[in-house]
Amino acid sequence: MTTMINRRNFLSLAAAGAAAGMLGVTGFASISGAAEAGAFDRAAFDSALAAGGPVLIDISASWCSTCKAQGAAVAKLVKEPEYAGYTIFVVDYDTQKDIMREFGAQQRSTLIVFKGGAEAGRIVGDTRMDSIETLLAKGV
Repeated sequence: MTTMINRRNFLSLAAAGAAAGMLGVTGFASISGAAEAGAFDRAAFDSALAAGGPVLIDISASWCSTCKAQGAAVAKLVKEPEYAGYTIFVVDYDTQKDIMREFGAQQRSTLIVFKGGAEAGRIVGDTRMDSIETLLAKGV
């Protein structure tokens, strides 16, 4: 299964994740809303970078409250027209340490934005809406 998520799928998965969270269901990744966002896919990521649009990498763990807070902020922001073009990939903190190393990430709750095929910015552990919006703005 690919981890590339278009805006429509992201919003429906985020809604499902929010609903599941209210019902006490666990196992949801912060950005995708569902664990089925699965493993990072190098080919899909490379393709998204080559397409030139903004790309967000979310390194998260389903059990991490900071990751969930970041995911909620991103879910809200990508509903805004200026951030709607993002392609979002989720890297699982617990199972994808090799991918984390590729991105030079050492912690969960890491958000990395790419613009024009290159890293444009990152934040770690920051859940403030204004900080996350500032990060996303670097990709558009």
